[in-house]
Amino acid sequence: MATVPLTLEDFGDTVEKNDVVFVDFWAAWCGPCRMFGPIFEAVSNEHPDVVFAKVDTDDQRELAGGLDIASIPTIMAFRGGYLVFREPGVLNRTQFGKLVEQVKALDVEELKAQAAAATP
Repeated sequence: MATVPLTLEDFGDTVEKNDVVFVDFWAAWCGPCRMFGPIFEAVSNEHPDVVFAKVDTDDQRELAGGLDIASIPTIMAFRGGYLVFREPGVLNRTQFGKLVEQVKALDVEELKAQAAAATP
């Protein structure tokens, strides 16, 4: 699956309406982002059942700021609408592939139970 661009307007719907979503926060001027971009794209082609999205932090400053993106690239992963991974920096292809598999293997019902237990 090819990567899709995300904006402030469609970020929430994308995360809520898809089972597994990975988001790459990047900018064209960022060297590490340019290194990670092809890895993100390659892994996206191996997992057609997952949404791989990109947020251009220069174009989507309000979205990036609202999510406290302070360093790029930053990768976020969502499973069943829950944020399950957030990390700045570059992952190599093997690391990123393993991360995708781990997120896909998470039990959504367990995530919901943990979230409910953490809510006062």
